[in-house]
Amino acid sequence: MTKNYHFIGIKGSGMSALALMLHQMGYHVQGSDVEKYYFTQRGLEQAGIKILPFDEKNLQADVEVIAGNAFRPDNNLEIAYADANGISYKRYHEFLGIFMRNFVSMGVAGAHGKTSTTGMLAHVLSNITDTSYLIGDGTGRGSANAKYFAFEADEYERHFMPYHPEYSIITNIDFDHPDYFTSLEDVFNAFNDYAKQVSKGLFVYGEDKELRRVTANAPIYYYGFKEGNDFIAHDLLRSTTGSSFKVSFRGQELGEFKIPSFGRHNIMNATAVIGLLYTAGFDLNLVREHLVTFGGVKRRFTEKVVNGTTIIDDFAHHPTEIIATLDAARQKYPSKEIVAIFQPHTFTRTIALLDEFAEALNQADAVYLAQIYGSAREVDHGDVKVEDLAEKIIKKAEIITVDNVSPLLEHPNAVYVFMGAGDIQTYEYSFERLLSNLTSNVQ
Repeated sequence: MTKNYHFIGIKGSGMSALALMLHQMGYHVQGSDVEKYYFTQRGLEQAGIKILPFDEKNLQADVEVIAGNAFRPDNNLEIAYADANGISYKRYHEFLGIFMRNFVSMGVAGAHGKTSTTGMLAHVLSNITDTSYLIGDGTGRGSANAKYFAFEADEYERHFMPYHPEYSIITNIDFDHPDYFTSLEDVFNAFNDYAKQVSKGLFVYGEDKELRRVTANAPIYYYGFKEGNDFIAHDLLRSTTGSSFKVSFRGQELGEFKIPSFGRHNIMNATAVIGLLYTAGFDLNLVREHLVTFGGVKRRFTEKVVNGTTIIDDFAHHPTEIIATLDAARQKYPSKEIVAIFQPHTFTRTIALLDEFAEALNQADAVYLAQIYGSAREVDHGDVKVEDLAEKIIKKAEIITVDNVSPLLEHPNAVYVFMGAGDIQTYEYSFERLLSNLTSNVQ
């Protein structure tokens, strides 16, 4: 008998990906959520997965309930009803920890880069062999016959602790989510606990001093650019069409690899994927072949051209990610002015990293700021305004509103990089409409 699943909060990025994966594996899937449009729902709609309003009647006796982490009895009537009536449910990460036992699982964790790296691993692996995967951009693929499972392991609130993968990559350790983690040491302890649950091979960025402290019960392989790592990327060639590099493993040359993406961070992501798949016994010629065709993931350096103007959309919401995104933009567009439009995400993060945000944004040629996007999980907004960030940026940083993005037109030879994890896309869409109207007025 086919299992029936009901997702409370199906539009969440991880939830939508899991729903798609289970649907493709032949299970009956439905879900509920708010009416507001989220980019993650497009894939659900294309798959014919029913998205319902929140309603107690959705919790029928024959459904297994999976609940998004944002929903609690005090803010969701379905959760409240389930708790009051003894209806059991699992949180996303709890369900996933049990589900992945059916596969050879390969996780990707890290403060930054985990979605891009999971996407790259999933792309290569699924082109080589039957693979199910979950990516944090809302992408999921399921196969009833899959042997392998690639997934993103999120550290927030230690959600990755139910996971016990055979292999895992950890891209970096950095202080983030200050609404939950108390310090960098707290973040380290979470990743260190997760690392101990990996059973066959752990692949960590060897030039991250925090990752060098990690201990594990499986062999640890370090990857990086410098000597002293197990997997070393060298002879880098970064051009306007992508990046090529060679990889060696403990003195043995593994050959040249090419990726159609930009920025040193993507070379590291690829080296991690190469190291994991090489260690797991996959043919490197096949890995090489499919790395070339990886087109990226949603909201990670996603490009479009409107009226001759290049716009880049990126999820970057931490200083480290901003630096990586701007580096990638400079690689691809060396002769263009790089204009950053950034929306700080959460008041707690903005307060904790104010100086680091200013330093990162100084790497752009011009900076525009949107109002801080507060999270529903933040009780105290603290004493911080976007003007505080603007004052710390060396270059003149102008604050724009979604109703007036016309100051962006002051840059005739520019690439516009919209960055943030809130509703920065509303500013981007406003700018696109402005550019389109310019074309109409000229005609």
